[in-house]
Amino acid sequence: MQILEDMTIYTAAELKPLILGALRESATQQIDLSGVAEMDSAGLQLLLVAQREAATMRCNLQFVNPSPAVAEVLTLVGLEGEFIARESVVAATTENAMTEKHEVPHES
Repeated sequence: MQILEDMTIYTAAELKPLILGALRESATQQIDLSGVAEMDSAGLQLLLVAQREAATMRCNLQFVNPSPAVAEVLTLVGLEGEFIARESVVAATTENAMTEKHEVPHES
């Protein structure tokens, strides 16, 4: 499963049944987060709920390919190692920092 939209308070209610439904489809599930452009605390809560439900269902859930937005939130709250391989989060965070540097014009 790949999430191709923001994970915010505005989308959490619609994403929750899709994510939990995916957990019911397979004993092993990967959720690709590379398409998430924005994430807030509601999106983080959704990841936590999915992780809890997966454990209850004995489903092997893996979050993969975090976007820079996802990596930033997970790093901010110290959960990068709980969800995604640390190397992936560091790479996404570094990519985000480099992108931000290139977007800001330098004035002389």
